[in-house]
Amino acid sequence: MEHNPKNSTNGRQNSSTQGFSLIELLIVVAVILVIAAIAIPNFVKSKMRANEAAAVQNLRNITTADVIYSTTYAVGFSPDLPSLSGNGPLVTQTNAQLIDEVLATGKKSGYQFTYLVVTTDAQGNATSYSVNADPLVPNYTGTRHFYADQTAVIRENDTAPAAATDSPLQ
Repeated sequence: MEHNPKNSTNGRQNSSTQGFSLIELLIVVAVILVIAAIAIPNFVKSKMRANEAAAVQNLRNITTADVIYSTTYAVGFSPDLPSLSGNGPLVTQTNAQLIDEVLATGKKSGYQFTYLVVTTDAQGNATSYSVNADPLVPNYTGTRHFYADQTAVIRENDTAPAAATDSPLQ
């Protein structure tokens, strides 16, 4: 009968073929937790910055869509966000299909979009408007507040809802 080198004389395996010790497993878990503690806050910050960039782009989309709406229908600017959207078979003043339907609901990418007609002409057509983009959950979905109007200048405020008097984005 041949001797198996992996087994000792009393039938047990050598210590080199046993599993990990509890201490070794705890060290691995601790290293993973340290890496997670570093990575998760960076991920949240990256997500906030992505939401803010998306909010700025959505404001650009709205202001561009409003210029197209005004030029196409010659009735001033859109009365609301849903009129800029739509998916029906016909493109009309109330179904312009210029922005996506999600943005037309007023909530997209962690931001709340508030569209307001500021002034109207004698026929009731919008001659000026404002759009605010505010984080749905401040300091989680975003930290900055944005504003745009018919001038298409996007403005920002770090602490409160942005207005026409705030600094434009650089």
